[in-house]
Amino acid sequence: MDSIKFAAIDIGSNAVRLLIMSVSPYDPNETYSKILMIRFPLRLGQESFVSGKITDEKAKQLLRLMKAFKHLIKASDVVQYRACATSAMREAKNSKDIVKEIMKETGLEIEIIDGQEEARIIYESHFADNLNKDLNYILVDVGGGSTEISLIANGALIQSQSYDIGTVRLLNNKVRDEEYEKLYADLSELKEEYAINDIIGSGGNIIKLNTLAHVRKDRKLSLSALETLNETLKIYSVDELIELYKLKPDRADVITHAAEIYIDVAKKVGAKSFIVPKIGLIDGIVHLLYMDWKEKQILKAIAKDKKKKKEKKSIDDEIIVEVVFDDETTEIISNETPESKENLNSNDKKKIEKGKNKKKEKAVVSEKIIPEANIDNDEN
Repeated sequence: MDSIKFAAIDIGSNAVRLLIMSVSPYDPNETYSKILMIRFPLRLGQESFVSGKITDEKAKQLLRLMKAFKHLIKASDVVQYRACATSAMREAKNSKDIVKEIMKETGLEIEIIDGQEEARIIYESHFADNLNKDLNYILVDVGGGSTEISLIANGALIQSQSYDIGTVRLLNNKVRDEEYEKLYADLSELKEEYAINDIIGSGGNIIKLNTLAHVRKDRKLSLSALETLNETLKIYSVDELIELYKLKPDRADVITHAAEIYIDVAKKVGAKSFIVPKIGLIDGIVHLLYMDWKEKQILKAIAKDKKKKKEKKSIDDEIIVEVVFDDETTEIISNETPESKENLNSNDKKKIEKGKNKKKEKAVVSEKIIPEANIDNDEN
């Protein structure tokens, strides 16, 4: 097959997403191509962060959405999928019941992942491959329910931390002061130990802010430009933002909250600019799925090769030796290996030795492999 397809589902606090991508494993560049991307503004965090549970109506909406996603995954001939739920589902008291019901009705298995796993998956989208390995960066992913912050140094992920500070929480005044204190303390420690070059901004809000700031491709979004843009956006009402900037309603009411978080983090660590790759949780999921698939293919190939070698050895071990002297013909099963030679009985060994000693008598030794086999050395 020329390409294979993977699906990622992100059940977030503000929106639910489905990404289906194809990967060309036999292409030297292993090209990733987007087949389908759906974003549905379910906003589970609106209830989870306020009441501590997800209402039956929202749960039914989520179930209907998962049924639709299941059909799309099946229709797209996806070989592997992964569905991850984040902050809103982590916090909802009835999340396990919702997950069980979805599994029962659709067969889709949903993982409720913690903040550190969320950060690790985002890092696995391989955006770091293009970073300067000699510099230090902080990856900041602002979601509806939490903010994940990861330190990247010497081209590697050093540590990750999750904070219950998100746009939907801020919208509902549900962020505790203790979370900010913890965030600021951790950022101060990072600044003391590492010189942070840039912030890597992840998530839908920073991508939209980057677009609104008219940052050219492959250029950085400066902290000062983000601050100016944010002050401008805060002048307008949600309805005005929707009309003037063509924002979706569930983006318009949280985008300035997101900007404040990014600005806050940058100032605390002394970073002056943002790199904004178009990445998120679903991109990392797809990359991990492909790496898992590739590893399985390698293990299958190794197992197949071992089996082939074992079968070849078994065939090679079965050799018939004809020792002919005078009119007496003796057929003896012999081997090239020490183990197989032990299988000869004493009578056979004597006859072979007799044939070797009778130099003046005509002896013909012919060998043939039993059974005959054509061993294909070409790669499958």
